[in-house]
This record gives sequence, structure tokens and C-alpha cells, in this order.
Amino acid sequence: QVQLVESGGGLVQPGGSLRLSCAASGFTFSSYVMSWYRQAPGKERERVATITVSGITTTYADSVKDRFTISRDNDKNTLYLQMNNLKPEDTAVYYCNGWSSWSQYEYWGQGTQVTVSS
Repeated sequence: QVQLVESGGGLVQPGGSLRLSCAASGFTFSSYVMSWYRQAPGKERERVATITVSGITTTYADSVKDRFTISRDNDKNTLYLQMNNLKPEDTAVYYCNGWSSWSQYEYWGQGTQVTVSS
């Protein structure tokens, strides 16, 4: 059974930091390109950051560049998102996503709420 379970969300003040984790099971995590997406109320889901299978290459949305860092630990089957200098506009549900370029399979987590407010 494939599972992606996010954790680490919560309420934080502007300028604060959070670290999201996504624990993967039921598939070959190390063979999947992994991403974080987010969806704010009334808005479409947007991709925040992506990391390649090896972890060498990362890409970010312009809105989070230089503030967020995506990383992965293939030994622990875990994806991370370090979020610094958080802003109210970062408030959203954050989702973990895995995608295989070979099989075209795609998996989603259930999401974790991040709220940035004073």
C-alpha cells in the first residue's frame, strides 16, 4: 500500500521557520522525483519545489526561492522542506508528491496545514 504522510505543519509567526517531512512507503522512493506542492484557499495547487532522484538537482517556485530548501534522505524514505522567513502568503495546505518518469505513476500525500500569522 502506497503512503505519503506529511508532518510538521502548524501555526508560525511571520519571519519564522518550519520543517515539513514526508514519510514514504509502499513504493521505491529512491526512484521517484519528489516535489512539494501547496494550495491556498480559493487558489489552484502550485508546485513549490522539486528534487531529482539523486537529490543533486532542485528547482523552486520564484515565490519561495532563497527561503525554502527541499531535500531527501533515500535511506530513510523521507522528503523534507525547510521553510525560513515565512510570510502570510505562504499559508496553505502543503502536499508531498512522488512521480516516476519511467512508469508515469504519481502519488500524493494527504497534506499538512501551514498557517503564517501574527
